[in-house]
Amino acid sequence: MWPVLWTAMRTYAPYVTFPVALVVGAVGYHLEWFLTGPSKPREERGILELREERKLQEQLGKDGTQVLSLKEKLEFTPKAALNRNRPEES
Repeated sequence: MWPVLWTAMRTYAPYVTFPVALVVGAVGYHLEWFLTGPSKPREERGILELREERKLQEQLGKDGTQVLSLKEKLEFTPKAALNRNRPEES
């Protein structure tokens, strides 16, 4: 009798477990909603908006006419990765 019962359970397992999982999921969802309350929509600003605001705040105290020349900027750039192991030409 036991082999017949186990075979039947194995055969009809999807038909039994899906409704059980559905009920457990629905109960869990409603229980969580009851405990935490309804979700409130967030009014967060996007990443781009936050970045633009930060950059504007950084620019407030600076003089826009005083910028580095291109030669000064290139002085601090790292050498290309492919040229690192080549000997320096003098």
